[in-house]
Amino acid sequence: MRRRMPRPRDDEGSTLPLIIFYGFLSLVLVLLVVAATSLYLERKRLFTAADGAALVGAESFDLDTVAITDEGTLRPELKSKDVAAAVSEYLDENPVGEFEKLRVERAVSEDGLSATVELSAYWRPPIVSLLVPEGFRIEVQAVARSVFS
Repeated sequence: MRRRMPRPRDDEGSTLPLIIFYGFLSLVLVLLVVAATSLYLERKRLFTAADGAALVGAESFDLDTVAITDEGTLRPELKSKDVAAAVSEYLDENPVGEFEKLRVERAVSEDGLSATVELSAYWRPPIVSLLVPEGFRIEVQAVARSVFS
């Protein structure tokens, strides 16, 4: 006659807490990845809008202000007020996407050669949870320069 080994009683039901824990951990990781991806994509979209606005700002010079340098090259002269006006017009007339509280932080020409544009918008995660904030302001900066060749 074979004698059976007694089965330990303390491991019964021990897999249920593990399943619950790993299910909760997986859900938390999915929510964090979704929020991080959403933030990354929103920042890229905002940077694309700022890049386009900076390019428009860099082309906002008058042909009368183009000067010939000592090396014989042409050099446009940008003015901050012209850059700001061109950026504002670009953002008003072109669909740059649905940004919440889109704001032009800065649109200037610091050196007379390039246009610097800083945009900011408010980002909200697609799913609000205890681990992800309700949202915050993101800022991007783009610089563009007109070059004659």
